[in-house]
Amino acid sequence: MSPTLWARSRALTIMLSALRRVVRVAAPATAAIVMLAVPAAAYGDTGDPVILAANALPTVIANLQTWVMGILGAVATLFLVLAGVYWATAGGDPAQVDKAKGALKNALVGYGVAVLAPILLQVVRGIVGG
Repeated sequence: MSPTLWARSRALTIMLSALRRVVRVAAPATAAIVMLAVPAAAYGDTGDPVILAANALPTVIANLQTWVMGILGAVATLFLVLAGVYWATAGGDPAQVDKAKGALKNALVGYGVAVLAPILLQVVRGIVGG
């Protein structure tokens, strides 16, 4: 490589390095200036009250009650079906029958909790003052 070509290459490398340093500082500074120059903050407060919730607390609790009862009923039904499948496929195996009885017990507990969900949510409603 000739000395002039090497010198030009070295000068170009130094200029690119300096340009990278300038961009590294100038890019965030330019972004900050642009954000501060936009008067969006001046239009942030319209003076109207801000509504943070779409529904009142009693409506939210009623919706929660519906969802909880539905989910618990679905899970209990799943356990009831599993208990039936385990029992039907047990073929006299005591371990499989015990597994079916456990699934049946879980299904009954799930149905019991689903039935008690309105009472539990009534307690929650009393605690939070809804």
